[in-house]
Amino acid sequence: MNQKYFFISLLMLFVNLSVRSQSIDSTENKCFVGSTLFVLYNLTDDSEPPNYYQLNVGYRITPKDVISLELITWNYYEPQGATYNEKKTAINFPGKVQALGAGLAYKKFLWKWAYAQIHSTAFKQNYLDEENIKIQSGFQLFNTIRLGYQFRFFKNRVFIEPSIAYTFWPINTNLPESFQVEESKYPKYFLGEPGLHFGFNF
Repeated sequence: MNQKYFFISLLMLFVNLSVRSQSIDSTENKCFVGSTLFVLYNLTDDSEPPNYYQLNVGYRITPKDVISLELITWNYYEPQGATYNEKKTAINFPGKVQALGAGLAYKKFLWKWAYAQIHSTAFKQNYLDEENIKIQSGFQLFNTIRLGYQFRFFKNRVFIEPSIAYTFWPINTNLPESFQVEESKYPKYFLGEPGLHFGFNF
C-alpha cells in the first residue's frame, strides 16, 4: 500500500476511535511539557555529537486524546534509512546535516495507558561539508507512527513513555549530489526505532 494512503488511513482510524472514546478521568491535568531521554547522547564523548534537543508541549483534548507541538534540532552524519546492522558499514556523508524542525503529534490511548501516536515534522536541513561550511539547504517531511506505553508517577505529575516506531520521510529535497549518492542506497523509512519520552503534567 502506498505510504501516503496508509498514513491517512491510520489517521482516520484514530480520529474515529477518539469520537467513540469515553472519559477515563476527567480530573487529570490537561497540559504537559516534555522531551526525550535520548538527549543524553549529547553527553557522550564523541567526535560527531548529535546535538539533539527536543521540546514537547501538549494538551489533552480528552483523557484519551492528546495533541502536542514538537520542536526538534539535531545533526546526523549518515543515511537515516540504514538499519542498525547496516550502520556498522554505512559510509558517512561527506559532512553532516543540521536539521531544525517543528511538528505536530496526535496520541490516542487505546487500552489503559497503551497508546498509538502519529507525528509529522517539517525540517529545514542545512548540508555542511567536512569543513563545516554550508553547501546548500533543503526540506524534509519526517513522519512517525509510534506504539508505546505511558508509566505515571508522583500522582500523575511525571510520566515516562517507552515506545517503538516506524518512521518515513517521503519528502527530502535538495541534497548535494555527494550526499544523495549515499542516501539513495537505503529506503526512505526505518522500522524499529526506539523511543523513550518523558514529561511533566500540569
